[in-house]
Amino acid sequence: MKTNKPSHVTKQAISPLKRERIGSFRFFWAAIALMLLTVILSGCAGMTETTAPGVTLTLDPTGESKEVASGVQLLVLLTVLSLAPSILVLATSFTRIVIVLSMIRNAIGTPTAPPNNVIIGLALLLTFFSMSPVINQINNEAIRPYSENLIDQETFMNKTMDPIREFMFKNTREKDLELFISMNSATRPNSLDDIETVVLLPAFVISELKTAFTMGFVIYVPFLVIDMVVSSILLSMGMMMMPPSLVSLPFKLLLFVMVDGWYLVTRSLLLSFS
Repeated sequence: MKTNKPSHVTKQAISPLKRERIGSFRFFWAAIALMLLTVILSGCAGMTETTAPGVTLTLDPTGESKEVASGVQLLVLLTVLSLAPSILVLATSFTRIVIVLSMIRNAIGTPTAPPNNVIIGLALLLTFFSMSPVINQINNEAIRPYSENLIDQETFMNKTMDPIREFMFKNTREKDLELFISMNSATRPNSLDDIETVVLLPAFVISELKTAFTMGFVIYVPFLVIDMVVSSILLSMGMMMMPPSLVSLPFKLLLFVMVDGWYLVTRSLLLSFS
């Protein structure tokens, strides 16, 4: 009878492959460690060229200050671009508009209709429309002169921020502005021009939140009345197992369509900024 070979024979046959792989891994990590060591030593000793197995590293110190300055400017530009969506959300009318539109959807009782993409897209369109005077002023007073080399960078930044600050001042409550001025450790400003943007921006945001929630409350009231009426009718009929939201949803949709709700809400939002 034939017998199976013991398992240790297989292990002995595989062990050379394992040793070969372990050796290759060790060589790989040793090469990386040698390359890192040469880079560190070159930075300390000021060498212009170092070599490693299969790798050549050349360091050119000429023009170093200009390259560093360009790299810093590129880093600052990328940082500003990454913060641009947050600035758009906080320093414009987008916050109030998107909150009110979301509350309309919740008040009607359709959490997925219209979807989030439609809500955000409509909020962006209304934001660009309501901010069009500010955008045109920035374009005429800052972007065009700067592109034609008529003003320097500092003047460009000031002329860009002035219309935005004016818009935020018009839509910020004095109570909210007073809160952040009192919390700021700097000296008390004598005029609006002395108020820093870091103080104005949070005051503007909480003012927008209060205004948005106030408008949302007014929108919720008629739909809440419909829910209460439907619940009372179902309870009086003994239909306690019937969800009131299921019955009231068609009536709320009918009311919103009959009064042309999207027109009224859009008109109210745009007039609130004028």
